[in-house]
This record gives sequence, structure tokens and C-alpha cells, in this order.
Amino acid sequence: LAQELKSRGIPRNQIANWVCIARHESNYNTRALGRPNRDGSRDHGLFQINDRYWCSPPGPHNDCGVRCSALRDDKIADDVKCIRKIYARHGFSAWVAWKNRCRGRNLSGYVAGCKI
Repeated sequence: LAQELKSRGIPRNQIANWVCIARHESNYNTRALGRPNRDGSRDHGLFQINDRYWCSPPGPHNDCGVRCSALRDDKIADDVKCIRKIYARHGFSAWVAWKNRCRGRNLSGYVAGCKI
């Protein structure tokens, strides 16, 4: 995953954070579909991107311009495009898993041996 993110232009100094997010949001499952959130929205794919704002259907906004089902496959180019947009607006704090499991921790183990 680290090498894939690097090849898609994710800055090297962010890669461990993204791998940590993927681990704790979806357990690296590109097909993950989260349980309904309190507001009825759901989270999709490797990075558990929320359908209220970022994809459709059902969300009215679709700020990433992608179908939610496209976030639940092994092709992560659209996921990466979307996480870049989310990150530009909200930083890593958009991901609860990052706040609870990654922020302020030594993340070097997530990319050890990845040759990035």
C-alpha cells in the first residue's frame, strides 16, 4: 500500500499516516462497507470515505465526484483522489481512526521495509 500511495503522488511524509488510517479504518479491506453511522451515512472502502459528503448515492453532495461503489474495489486511484480532496479541506482529522490510533504516535512500523 505504501508503494502504491507513493506512485500516486502522496507525499512521502504522509504515507505512514495513510497506511495507519487504512489499517484502523478498514483493516486494509478495499471492499469494506461500514455499518450505518448515527446520521444514517456509511463509510466506504480502504479509507472508509463517508457517503454523506464525498460519494453518491446516497449523498447529495458527492464532492469527490465518484460513485460510492467505486470506492469499494481494488482500484484505489479514485480513493486516493478523494482522500487528497478530503485532506486538503480537513487534514487527517477527518478520520476518527487517525485521531484515536495514529496521531502523535510512532508510525514507522507501518512503512518498515516498504522502500519508499
